[in-house]
Amino acid sequence: MKIIYIMSQIKNLADLRREYIQPEFNKKVAHKDPIQQFEKWFEEITKVGVEDANAMTLATSSPDGTPSARIVLLKGVEEGNFVFFTNYQSDKGGDMDKNPKVCLNFYWPQLSRQVKINGIAERIEESKSVVYFQSRPRESQIGAWASPQSAPIADRKILEQRFEEMTEKFKSRENIDKPKQWGGYAVVPYSIEFWQGRPNRLHDRLLYVLDENNHWKIQRLAP
Repeated sequence: MKIIYIMSQIKNLADLRREYIQPEFNKKVAHKDPIQQFEKWFEEITKVGVEDANAMTLATSSPDGTPSARIVLLKGVEEGNFVFFTNYQSDKGGDMDKNPKVCLNFYWPQLSRQVKINGIAERIEESKSVVYFQSRPRESQIGAWASPQSAPIADRKILEQRFEEMTEKFKSRENIDKPKQWGGYAVVPYSIEFWQGRPNRLHDRLLYVLDENNHWKIQRLAP
């Protein structure tokens, strides 16, 4: 198949650039534990007042190798694992059930930083999913019941109707049960890369990798 390349019609796209001026990030200032280093960077980005600082790209792959990426929200870092919640029957849930290798990516342009995490996705304990579900706003709980996530629907009216039906169904209940098809995943990392923008595009990249003894080793990568 012949591929035809067409120049972008978006004007001045090549001129969209900026200089990165962050200080050096090296092994001397980096924490030996990448989880603690992540928590340090996360605390710093939240102090800046950034909305959705916990938004991360979750990349999965289907059984035939088709990649897929979307934004989800980090809801916890527990015992060194990165936790988020979703519908088990969604596309990403189906991907992770068949191929649990995933990649998470945080991008915080306000501090010129990225964090890339490769790991294995595992469903968390049902009891923990229930606890988190009960902490959500009531409307979000009803939305989890109303939406057949990733399934084709004719139009938005179907969702709105299902939401009304679920609202009516649960109106007399103080607590709404968690749907069986909804819950949490923990990504168990085996490599974590920290990227910090530097002048002249000579960015700092530190990669933490677990060795055979389950110890983190740090190496610098060229930008």
